[in-house]
Amino acid sequence: MFINNNIVQYLKVKYYKTILSDCPVDWQMNFSDSASPAMEGITNFHNHIMVVICFIGFFVGWLLLNCIVSYSDDFISQSTKFTHSNELEIIWTTIPALILLFLATPSFTLLYSMDELIEPVINFKIIGHQWYWGYELSDYSTCVTGDNNIKYNCYMMGLEGLPENRKGYFRLLETNRRILFPIKTHLRLYVTAADVLHSWTIPSFGLKVDACPGRLNLINLFIKRIGLYFGQCSEICGVNHGFMPISAMGVDVAQYNSYILSKVNWIK
Repeated sequence: MFINNNIVQYLKVKYYKTILSDCPVDWQMNFSDSASPAMEGITNFHNHIMVVICFIGFFVGWLLLNCIVSYSDDFISQSTKFTHSNELEIIWTTIPALILLFLATPSFTLLYSMDELIEPVINFKIIGHQWYWGYELSDYSTCVTGDNNIKYNCYMMGLEGLPENRKGYFRLLETNRRILFPIKTHLRLYVTAADVLHSWTIPSFGLKVDACPGRLNLINLFIKRIGLYFGQCSEICGVNHGFMPISAMGVDVAQYNSYILSKVNWIK
């Protein structure tokens, strides 16, 4: 959707401290800033598992170094008679099992929380094409005449020939229209494709949904803060796979309702 100047100015004045552009940066080593409970859970689980991985890495490294140093020809003149130990086998079987159990508990908690079905306030339909994304909003069919859906397509915006008011956009990430999502609202996304396999992905939301022809995949979304979010197709879908970005903006509910009302009035 186009963002008119009034909305942009309102966001800049009222929320200038919270507007974040969640786009990739050079040498980025960390996750994008979390904008949804799902992404917060992924980040927390990553921090949790990194502690365990670091412990395992240090322990295995120490064990290998100790074996190399202590069991070299310089220190041992004859081979050992050690061939079997039930106690050692029990230990090296029990410890990995306990580690997996320690990791499985938060992992399943996160997976089930992301798959929890919540009654949505607004439904969005997302359709992947070669090579652009299409969006449909059918919740307002009773307010619209003619075609009972609000439909639009988002194409990647080239840098050549940009008007002055759009200079400085992010290369290969900006689209001619931005999809608007209301914040602090339960949303449901229905994702499909019209031709080949695609994947609708926005890292800040912690979402990666496959778009399969003839099938609707659904996922819930709850955005916690206002911001501008970028994503891209994450499934190789043809020669222009890298040129179908996603540009989404989280706005206040009042601003979202104002835009929908203006859109509906325009259709009438």
